[in-house]
Amino acid sequence: MGPQPVRGKGGTGGEGPPARPVPDRPTVRRMDWIERVGNLRQWSRNGLRAPHKPLLLLYALGRFQREPDRALRYSEIEHDLKALLQDYGPPHRTSPSYPFHHLAGDGVWEVLTDRGTTSSGTGVRALRESGAQGRLVPELRSALSGDPALVGRLAQVLLEVHFPPSLHSDIASDVGLDLDVPDRAVRAAAAPGDRRRAADLRRRVLVAYEYRCAFCGFDGAIGRVPVGLEAAHVRWWAFQGADELSNALCLCSLHHKLLDKGVLGLDAGRRIIVSQEFVGRSTAARSHVLDLAGRALIGPQNGSAPVAPDNVNWHTAQVFRGAARVVGGI
Repeated sequence: MGPQPVRGKGGTGGEGPPARPVPDRPTVRRMDWIERVGNLRQWSRNGLRAPHKPLLLLYALGRFQREPDRALRYSEIEHDLKALLQDYGPPHRTSPSYPFHHLAGDGVWEVLTDRGTTSSGTGVRALRESGAQGRLVPELRSALSGDPALVGRLAQVLLEVHFPPSLHSDIASDVGLDLDVPDRAVRAAAAPGDRRRAADLRRRVLVAYEYRCAFCGFDGAIGRVPVGLEAAHVRWWAFQGADELSNALCLCSLHHKLLDKGVLGLDAGRRIIVSQEFVGRSTAARSHVLDLAGRALIGPQNGSAPVAPDNVNWHTAQVFRGAARVVGGI
């Protein structure tokens, strides 16, 4: 089966296919840049994650905010890109050389070497020795300089399309992006539907799990209003994750973040698993995380759909980090 497009985005193909024809770049308008960034060609098959290009582009936008005239030499940013892929990419490892080279096929990024030629390919050694440097294409740099709000909007598009909301602020911080740039006109046009969708799912999830975190039982409220409880997608919405109870859990803010970071997950029997890669020595780390290993979920109540096995399997393969801790182990 060949590469499939990410839901709702027109890009097809993977990190490596030949570049599609790019429209005459000088005529690209503000909304065209937003559409182009939202349609990055991203390898995808059966829900597998490949956020390599989005992470590189977010990194480039963050660097542009701080140093708009500076190109990014591969040998100097390789470590940063590798860390981003390790922290926010899928569990299997991928070289940062792939997005550095292939992003040029999407019309937003260019690569030159010390000889003035284009990228020497995806070989790490070749990129290092040729002095390969990447940067946003001139037309995009000009658009960003003329409209500072565009940086934030492009970043929001990348975050919303490829990552769950619980990770947005962490990723922005790690790539050095300041998202506090007003862009109310575009955001107001796009946000209402998403807000209604999220609010409806949260209401149903709260009822199904009786206003408690499914992992720890937290049920905090101010008056009659629950606080710190969220509807967490098991299979991320950007990867065909449905807004249904069979794909959702009611979790406190902490455990929602740990689920999306791959620290916590579920086994085939819907019992909680904890990654062996998580390290915590304090009493709080043990009681809030390590001691959850092997526990059954709290809920949902009878008559509500439990998390479907397919969604559990997707999370285990695409998000959960490494192997699960053995129950009773340290």
